[in-house]
Amino acid sequence: MKTNKKFFMKRLVKLNKKLTYWMVFLTIGLVMFFSMYSNVKPAKLDVEQFSIAKETIRSPITIEDKEQTEKKRNEVVSQVKPQYVMKQEYAQNRVDLISSIFDSAIDLQNELVKNSAATETPDSPISVPSENERLEWLKEKLTNTVNNDLSETTLKALVNHTKTDLSIAKDAAVTAVNKVMTERISANEVENAKKKVEDQIRYISLPQDLKNATIELGRYAIIQNEFYDPKATEELKKQASENVEPVRILQGQIIVEEGQLIDQEIYRQLQLLGLLDNNNSHLPFIGLLLFVLILLASIFSYFRGYKRQDQNQQKELLIFGTILIISFIIMKGISLIPVDNVDLAIIFPAAMCSMLIKILLNDRLGFIGTVILAASGAIIFNSQTSGPFHLIISLYILFSGFSGLLFLTNQNHRTKIFQAGLFVALVNIVVIVAMLFIPNSKFSGIHYLFYVVMAIFSGVLSSVLTIGLLPFFEAGFGILSTMKLIELSNPNHPLLKKILTDAPGTYHHSVMVANLAEGACEAIGANGLLARVASYYHDIGKTKRPSFFIENQMNMSNPHDRLTPEQSRDIIITHTTEGAEILKAHRMPKEIVDVAVQHHGTSFLKFFYHKAKEMGEDVSENDFRYPGPKPQTKEIAVISIADSVEAAVRSMANPTMEKIEQLVKNIIKDKLNDGQLSDCDLTFKELTIIEKTLLETLHGIFHNRIEYPEIKNER
Repeated sequence: MKTNKKFFMKRLVKLNKKLTYWMVFLTIGLVMFFSMYSNVKPAKLDVEQFSIAKETIRSPITIEDKEQTEKKRNEVVSQVKPQYVMKQEYAQNRVDLISSIFDSAIDLQNELVKNSAATETPDSPISVPSENERLEWLKEKLTNTVNNDLSETTLKALVNHTKTDLSIAKDAAVTAVNKVMTERISANEVENAKKKVEDQIRYISLPQDLKNATIELGRYAIIQNEFYDPKATEELKKQASENVEPVRILQGQIIVEEGQLIDQEIYRQLQLLGLLDNNNSHLPFIGLLLFVLILLASIFSYFRGYKRQDQNQQKELLIFGTILIISFIIMKGISLIPVDNVDLAIIFPAAMCSMLIKILLNDRLGFIGTVILAASGAIIFNSQTSGPFHLIISLYILFSGFSGLLFLTNQNHRTKIFQAGLFVALVNIVVIVAMLFIPNSKFSGIHYLFYVVMAIFSGVLSSVLTIGLLPFFEAGFGILSTMKLIELSNPNHPLLKKILTDAPGTYHHSVMVANLAEGACEAIGANGLLARVASYYHDIGKTKRPSFFIENQMNMSNPHDRLTPEQSRDIIITHTTEGAEILKAHRMPKEIVDVAVQHHGTSFLKFFYHKAKEMGEDVSENDFRYPGPKPQTKEIAVISIADSVEAAVRSMANPTMEKIEQLVKNIIKDKLNDGQLSDCDLTFKELTIIEKTLLETLHGIFHNRIEYPEIKNER
C-alpha cells in the first residue's frame, strides 16, 4: 500500500511537471498571438459610394485588378488592324490570261495567212473568211467565261487587225497588267487599278478600235489580289493581348485621398482589396496561428533535445518565456504610441532579450529569442507601413539582437553590459542608416538625426533594462548568474570578511582551493567561475570553531588532543552542515550551499577512526564518515579533489614535484575507490585532465619554494 502511494505521488509529480511545461508553451503562444492579433486583423472601412473620403486610404496589399486588366486587353485588341495577304500568283495568272487571248487572235491571223497561201492559184482569187467566221473561230479558241465577259466590239477588233498590231497591243497590255497587278489591290482599289492600266495603254500608238479593245482587256485582267487573313489577324490579336501587363493595385498605393469623392471605380477597388466586406476575414488569423506555431516549434526543438533534469528544463523554459513575454509587451506598447511620420519602432530595445538570455541561460537560446522577436516585430510594427510586414524593422531587430550576443562577454560586470549596449547602439546606427539610404529615401537632416538618436537610445536602453531586470530574475528564479558570482567574489562581502577575520588560515586555504578548482573546471568545460566563488565559501562552517581546524592552529596547541575521537569527529563533520546553515541564513545561491554540504561527500575520517581504534573503542567506518551527499556536479567534484590536494600538499614537509604528482594521483585514486565520484558525470578522460591541470597550477605555486639549498652561517 505504501509502495502504491509512493508510485502514485511520483506519477502525480511527473504529470504536474508536464502540465507546467505545456502551460508555459501555451502562455508564450497566446502572448505572441494576441500581441499580433490587431496587426493582422483586416481593416474594414465604413464608406459608401459617392460619399466623401474621411481619410486617405492606401492599399494594404498588392493585387491584380482583373477587370481593369481585361479592359486594357480589349482596348489593345480592338486597336489591332485586320491583316491582309497578297496573292502573288494572281499577277502571273492574269498576265497569262491576257497573253492567251492575244495569242489566240494572233494564231487566227497566222491561220488566215497560211490558208490564203495554200489556196492562192493563178486561176482562182484568195478566199478570205468573213468577219463573222473569224469571230466564231476566235470564240471557239476562248472559254465561255471570256467570251461572256468581253464585248463583241473587242473581239471583232482582235480578229480584224494584223499580227503586228496585235503583238504591239499584247505587249502593251501585258506590261501594264503585270505592273499594276504586282501592287496590292484591295477590293475598293480595283477600279483605281483598272484606271492605271487604262492610262498606261491609252498612249500606245494603235488603231483606235484595237486600242479600245486592249484597254478593255487590260481592265478585264485587273482583279483584287489582297484578301483578309483571319488567322494572321487572330494571331496578332493574341500576341497583343499577351503583351499587356496585368493592371495591379500596388501595396501602399493611394486608393482615395482625404476629401476625395468615392466614385464607382474607387468603390470597386476598395471591394477588390477586401476593405468593405467581411469575406475571408478568418484567413489572416489562420495565417497568424500557423506563424505562431512555427515560432513555438523553434523553441520546442531546443527543449526537446534537453539532456538535463526536468527541473532545470522547466526553469530555463520559464525564464526564456518570461523574458520573451516582457519583450513582446514592450514591443506592443511602443507600437501603440500614436506618432505620425516617425518610425518609433527603432527605440525598441531589441538587444535586451538576447543579452538577458545569454547571461541567464545561453547563447543558443539568445539566438532563438532574437529570431522570434525579429519575425514578430515585422508584424507588430506593420502600422508604419502599408503592407502586412515591416521588413526594415525586422532586420533592425535581428542585427541589434545579434550584436548584443556578440559584444556581451562572459565577464558580465555591469560596466561590461553597459559597454555592450554602446556597441549595440553603434550597430543600430549603421543598420538604420543603411536601411534609409538603400531605397534612396529623401529625408531632412533633422529626420536622419532623429533616427540616429533613437538607435542610440535603443542600445543604451537595452543595457539599462538588462542591468535593471537581472536582479529580479536572479531573485525570482534563484539564478546564479555570472554577474552574481562576480559580486559574491568581492573580498568585501560580509561572509568573506568573516572568514578572513575569524579563520584566516581557512581563508588562505579557500583561496588556494579556488585557484586550483577554477583552472581544472575550465579545462574540462565546467563552470570555472562558479568553482572559484564556491571555493571561497565552501569551509565557512569552520568559522564556528576555527581553532579546531589545523590551518588555523598557529602558535597554539591542538584542542583535539583534549577531546575524544567522537567529539573531534562531530566537530569536523558538522562544519559542512553548519556552513550550509550560515550560507542559507545569508540567502546564498543553492549552488554554493550545495558545495558546502557536498564537498566532502561521504569521505572517511581516517585519523580519528584509527585514534578510536587505538583507544580500544569498538567503532565502524560508517561512524566516521561525512553524512554526504556525494558531489552531484562536476564543479563540486573538482572542488572536493582540489580541497584534498591543497590540504595534503600544505601538510608536506619538503614538497617536490615528484611527491606532489604522486600525491595528486593517490588522492584522485582514493576518491574513485571510495566511490566519492560516483554521483557526478566525470569521465576518466576528464579526471586525467583535472590531474594535469592541478599539477600545472601547483607547479606555478610551489616552484619557487621547493628544495631551497641550506645557507650556512660561516660567522
